[in-house]
Amino acid sequence: MSHRGRRLAGACMSAVAVGLLVTGGALAPPPHERSGNDAGSEIATGAYLHYGSPGVERMRELSHWLGGTELRAGHTYLPGDTWSNIEGAPDSLGSWARWRNARADRLFVLNVPMQERNEAGVPDGRVAELIRSGARGEYDHHFRRLAERLVDLGVPDTVIVLGWEMNGFNYTHRCRPDPENWKRYWRRIVAAMRSVDGQRFQFDFAPNRGIDAIAWTSCYPGDDVVDIVGMDTYDQPPGHTFDEQVEQPYGLGQQVDFAEAHGKPISYPEWGLFRNGDNPEYMRRMLAWIAEHRPLYHSITDYCPHGVWQCGQNPRSARVFREFLTTRQGRGRPSGFDHGDRRIRPEE
Repeated sequence: MSHRGRRLAGACMSAVAVGLLVTGGALAPPPHERSGNDAGSEIATGAYLHYGSPGVERMRELSHWLGGTELRAGHTYLPGDTWSNIEGAPDSLGSWARWRNARADRLFVLNVPMQERNEAGVPDGRVAELIRSGARGEYDHHFRRLAERLVDLGVPDTVIVLGWEMNGFNYTHRCRPDPENWKRYWRRIVAAMRSVDGQRFQFDFAPNRGIDAIAWTSCYPGDDVVDIVGMDTYDQPPGHTFDEQVEQPYGLGQQVDFAEAHGKPISYPEWGLFRNGDNPEYMRRMLAWIAEHRPLYHSITDYCPHGVWQCGQNPRSARVFREFLTTRQGRGRPSGFDHGDRRIRPEE
């Protein structure tokens, strides 16, 4: 059986793998597969719940819904509208820093755009010009300011998900218009942030699952400037079944193989349901995959249509997620929950 075939067979052993995910037992990886505060510990589970301070409070509430499961990965995003926000202007960073520092074993995961006007539909020609400007160092000072702010806030070990989904078509920080200069630009950003005294950042390279606009391997900037090989993966085509999502070109299987070949841990900064609807089989298989392959952290995107707690349209998947991640039973129903014990909130 091939290496990838062994992975698929292992992913089917969900009873064993998910049991390990719930308890954290036997999940300590070899030392070379971990770095930072998570060395030798279990997988850090998290969820994206809100970009600002409400997300911090919802971490506590989601943990309560999960029967006390400790959520160790706090995940948020910097707005990509202006350079001042990319420099760390949002006041909510202070709330996240306090959450991170309340426990030594927590991870703070921060998605950082590489360009302002990041969701403004900027055409390829202009994106290529911006990439070249970045590669020349014209934006280095913005990222030094961000690094200084994070260090000043007491989160010098933040996991930086830089230029996420760079292999796609949409974000202004996409790679396809000029891959070679895009890689140079990434390298400049990492050098600028690492130049700040006291920093211990980890940089997470997190493409979309699949080839999308360009093969994500064509955007990989080098082992010396990447600490984690991540992947954003949602239950949608290409990949009608979970096996297809593993086996497709540049899919989950190739991510694991690539990370192993480069001596890097893996992560899943964004994952969840999508175009295949309320799919409990996907939920079971993804949780088993996580348990088997032991990412540094994973963070489900918990709003509609992707989520299981703040979204009421996926009740079967919500039950699977809750059952698999609940570590303490008999605590009683948290107040304010309905529709299958899920708190229903408006999307924000």
